[in-house]
Amino acid sequence: MQQAVLMMHRQREQLVKFRTMQINGLRGMLAEFGEAMGKGRSALGKAIPDALTRVEECLPKVLIDTLREQWARIEKMDEEIVTIERRLREWKKEDKAVKAIIEIPGVGLLTATAAVAMIGDPKAFRSGREFAAWVGIVPKQTGSGGKVNLHGISKRGDTYLRTLLIHGARAVLTRVKEPGPWVEQMKKRRPPNVVVTALANKMARTIWAVLAHVRSYEKGYVSMKPV
Repeated sequence: MQQAVLMMHRQREQLVKFRTMQINGLRGMLAEFGEAMGKGRSALGKAIPDALTRVEECLPKVLIDTLREQWARIEKMDEEIVTIERRLREWKKEDKAVKAIIEIPGVGLLTATAAVAMIGDPKAFRSGREFAAWVGIVPKQTGSGGKVNLHGISKRGDTYLRTLLIHGARAVLTRVKEPGPWVEQMKKRRPPNVVVTALANKMARTIWAVLAHVRSYEKGYVSMKPV
């Protein structure tokens, strides 16, 4: 089942990338005819019907048909992405590990299902720190003479899961009113990108700890070694 979940994640990722290409292409073509619209799938969805109606008056039917077909492809990909996410939600309901780690702040459906499917046996990693390093959620370090400077993310490890964790950490920092004293202290001492990386690292270590110890999430719980 874990392999099937990973395949669904890969399919969804490919669909999202291709949909983005189609959206950018459609937006670019319409912009050539004076139809400017905001970025993002939602903005395009609101503007596209009226935009196509307006350009229909001054463009050949063959081009209008092509633009409408491209929009139909985007809508079809929307449906396919929603279907994959529905199947992932169904798996979440049945899998205790996914339900456990999805309680961690910043860990949503995609992160939880991807993490459980990718990690396999959590005790294959000796610690949460080792798991975080495998994912690539570790800050680059420079310095000498006992002084260490932390920089942005190292960009090593699993790109997909790392990206999900980074997005989740950024969501916590921007949307949660009280992310906790640890985060607040980090924000006072470190640049924003370093704080995001540090929080994503903590999320990864917490995911490993919950899975390795087969327990529910508790705020502030990060274990180093499995029992």
